[in-house]
Amino acid sequence: MVCRRTLAADLCRTFSYRCKVISMSERPEEPNKASDAESLLPIDEHVEEGHDAEGRQVRHRGIYLLPNLFTTANLFAGFYSIISSMSAQSAMSAGDTAGASKYFAFAAIAIFVAMVLDGLDGRVARMTNTQSAFGAEYDSLSDMVAFGVAPALLAFGWALGDMGKVGWMVAFIYVAGAALRLARFNTQVGKADKRYFIGLASPAAAGVVAGTVWAFSDFGIQGSKLSFLVALLVAAAGMLMVSNIKYNSFKELDLKGRVPFVAILAVVLVFAVVFSDPPRILLLIFLAYALSGPIQYLLRRRKA
Repeated sequence: MVCRRTLAADLCRTFSYRCKVISMSERPEEPNKASDAESLLPIDEHVEEGHDAEGRQVRHRGIYLLPNLFTTANLFAGFYSIISSMSAQSAMSAGDTAGASKYFAFAAIAIFVAMVLDGLDGRVARMTNTQSAFGAEYDSLSDMVAFGVAPALLAFGWALGDMGKVGWMVAFIYVAGAALRLARFNTQVGKADKRYFIGLASPAAAGVVAGTVWAFSDFGIQGSKLSFLVALLVAAAGMLMVSNIKYNSFKELDLKGRVPFVAILAVVLVFAVVFSDPPRILLLIFLAYALSGPIQYLLRRRKA
């Protein structure tokens, strides 16, 4: 009799213990109050994974301010160029040709300012050791606005608009060429030979378009008189961006090393020549660079 009571008590204790285990396993987990609070924030903090100097994987919160300030300024310059092109078209519709030429010149100058800022952001990031994947993507998107969309709208408003569908098709060829060029560049980072660009770089193509508009607008020449020539130029720039022609990148130049004293005099001379007549000199420089790729390609083919 006593054995039976003891066995019954053991069974009750075992059953009650199992019930507690089951109830605890089925109980829903308490929510993470910290994660819920973070999810309620209107803007999530940017987190980027990387490696430290010893190769260990680390997580970085936030973005670097200094290089992204230059990239934002580059984006603003491209946006300002677009606004100026639209203002120029409004002035042309109102019959104000002088005002239109002024706005077209402003739009072209803004693109050249964007080139300077685009060259600075990458160098600032390398000098301050603040490179990041976010910065690279942000720079590419800013370049698309400043060197893809802005030059196409500038050329369309100045000369291609009078050509109807052909005009906007030529402008789109340029925009598509810039987008494809930037996408290909992003996939080749760290793989391609740094001494060369494959295809005409988008800032150089933008320099050809902006330099053309600025130079002829400075003379007071309307783009409608040069529509066919501008269409060929814009289409050629768009095609060169997606070509396989090599262009010198000049990245092998060591700006941190010592140079002969006469090199400073050469730099001063270049600045003096450019500032003596910026529209024409810049147009000649970028045209010469755009033509240097096909010329070198033909010379290599001839030697082969």
